[in-house]
Amino acid sequence: MEHKLYIKELDHYRGIVLTENQKKYVAKNPYYDLSKLPSGNIREEVRAFLLDRSKKVDMATFYGERTRYKKICRFLNRYAKNIDSLADIEKDVWMKKLKVWMFQEGIEITKKQEGVYGTVVLVKTREFGYLDAMLDFVNEHKIPEKEKDIWRLEKLDIPYKDNIVKSSKTINFTGIAQKEIREELKKGIYLNLQGEAIACVQKEMTAMRRLSKYLKERYPRIQSCKELEREIIEEYLTYLKTEATETKHFHADLNRLRAILESIGHACGYQNLRDLFLTRDIPPTRKAEFKVYSDEELKRLNAAIVNMDEQTARLMIIHQMLGTRISDTLTLETDCLYEKGMDTIIRIRQMKTSAYEKPISIELAVLIRKAIAYTQERFGETKYIFVNENNLKKPMQYGTIQCRIVKMIREQNIRDDNGNLFGFGSHLYRHYYGAKLTEMHVDDWTLAKLLGHTNVKNVKYYRKMSNQILADDTRKAREKLSDIILKNLDGWGNEYEQIRQDGGM
Repeated sequence: MEHKLYIKELDHYRGIVLTENQKKYVAKNPYYDLSKLPSGNIREEVRAFLLDRSKKVDMATFYGERTRYKKICRFLNRYAKNIDSLADIEKDVWMKKLKVWMFQEGIEITKKQEGVYGTVVLVKTREFGYLDAMLDFVNEHKIPEKEKDIWRLEKLDIPYKDNIVKSSKTINFTGIAQKEIREELKKGIYLNLQGEAIACVQKEMTAMRRLSKYLKERYPRIQSCKELEREIIEEYLTYLKTEATETKHFHADLNRLRAILESIGHACGYQNLRDLFLTRDIPPTRKAEFKVYSDEELKRLNAAIVNMDEQTARLMIIHQMLGTRISDTLTLETDCLYEKGMDTIIRIRQMKTSAYEKPISIELAVLIRKAIAYTQERFGETKYIFVNENNLKKPMQYGTIQCRIVKMIREQNIRDDNGNLFGFGSHLYRHYYGAKLTEMHVDDWTLAKLLGHTNVKNVKYYRKMSNQILADDTRKAREKLSDIILKNLDGWGNEYEQIRQDGGM
């Protein structure tokens, strides 16, 4: 058996057009050395893992992971000499052994990680994640995916509605303390995955984790959903209102909790779960504050955005000029433009609702075509204009652009009109776009069409934001109308004359 896996000779990487960044990684023909592993069978398991891994990550990532691979080889040479397969030992045991070994070897176990908004937390180093992925691969043939405590969505035997700009890879059931409830929840989630968006399913998981934690503290005897009663739910509702500190608004949480419990009842045949919640239990939806950037705020932001890398700057300017949701901007396709008479039309495939088309300016069309050319020069033909560089079949991820913009804001200390650091208010651009259209006195139906709405019910929010502008724009007309009315008051009696004098008219 050949013990060296040369990266550029692997099937998934052979024949691809390399970027300049990728070329420097394979110039010296790097490889993975399987001879560093302890036994023949383990080498075969790891070989299969590496071949599978090469299909999931780009060449630069696969190259960079060699450092972690070498550490794992040293670790396995100490702890796997007398076993035939990595599956012979439970994953938790492997992880504890790895932690001990890294401590003994003086290898960093945790590192500080700064979140998008500057929050610093301690996380385990990537060696743990790498071994975890390796063990999952080896074990996956032994346990059906539905029976595992962490589901890899790509391994499930059903299609699901993923959000391609906020991709979810797993569903984690380990946060459910009660073993029976965990297994019941798997059945309910599996059922819901077949009809709900993954974002809804993840919210159901959050709601069930919160309930599980409550039951563990207040009702440790409850180990199955069939033991839940209306009285327990009423006490839980009181707890959420008076003691829970995770969030102040539980409308969505309780809606998703009711939905998943009903699905569990359907999947498991538990009649008691059908009437646990009453309509009055769900608090009304909190009215969101409808914010919009001021002109000065937008100028400050854009002055910094235009100095970022050219494709990121194009993305954010195009996003503003289109007035789209950020998900719709990130998923613009390379065939989105076409000519119709004297106009350039853009086709926007909205993720939330249906696709729509609208004419755009010459300047915006030029900007979009430059973005398309930039992507094609570097990555060849792609479906999306703004691509995920780690997987060219997918669009750029929301988290990627969020990190870039927030990092720029923090580094340059860019603040809003109130003196606070800007966040990543991508939807505020859409609000600004809509508000400006109302200031131009665009009618409701036209405004709705330009925003991609199917009706005019949300137009009122944009008009509400522009009440002051409306007052300013119509002041002369209102004053003229008042003069006409006041003239008609002449001779109508002393009481009307008094009104004029009292009002300074």
